[in-house]
Amino acid sequence: MEEIATLVEPHIPALRRFAWALLRDEEGADDLVQDCLERAIGRWHLRRRDGNVRAWLFTILHNLFISGLRARRRRGEHVTFEDDDIPATGESDPEGRLMLRDVLAGVDALPAEQRSVLLLVGVEELEYQEVARILDVPIGTVMSRLSRGRERLRQFLGTGQAGLRRVK
Repeated sequence: MEEIATLVEPHIPALRRFAWALLRDEEGADDLVQDCLERAIGRWHLRRRDGNVRAWLFTILHNLFISGLRARRRRGEHVTFEDDDIPATGESDPEGRLMLRDVLAGVDALPAEQRSVLLLVGVEELEYQEVARILDVPIGTVMSRLSRGRERLRQFLGTGQAGLRRVK
């Protein structure tokens, strides 16, 4: 059990960040991480000894998230985005807070597949190959989902700025 704790504990903060980014709910994120860790410990004997523990944990977390999404769709549960869900970024920077709100809303608007890839690459700074293993998709799929997700986010945020011009 000590071996498991030594290998798993360093990855818990990253798992929490990813879970929060997926759910936008601190309690839900903690529950998702706890479920992930329970599953990992319960199935520790099934992991590849030469495999990457971090990638394995992210795979479990992502699969649990997708399973939860499917269950919520079947039940018809609807989750809304609330301003209170945004973590404090410094009350003295209202413009930054508004930008964060817009970015989070844009990420929330992405399809789950694009959102997961964007968060794993952009937030967790995982390599494409590792993301492909976590999501169990080809690396080309990771690259196309990332590209489409970034483009959709740019469109959502209006950063195309085609109609803007520089004023001197």
